[in-house]
Amino acid sequence: MKRLFVVIVAVLVGGFAIAGCNTIAGMGKDIEAAGGAVDKAATDTKKKM
Repeated sequence: MKRLFVVIVAVLVGGFAIAGCNTIAGMGKDIEAAGGAVDKAATDTKKKM
């Protein structure tokens, strides 16, 4: 039962990710934007130290 739940959640997450990006290029831009946000947060945290 637990395994079925995990599979269903994985399929739903994958489906939403593909639908949200529409193309491979769009997915690349989304990943790049997320990386930029992480980089900015790390830089801001480093400056505060």
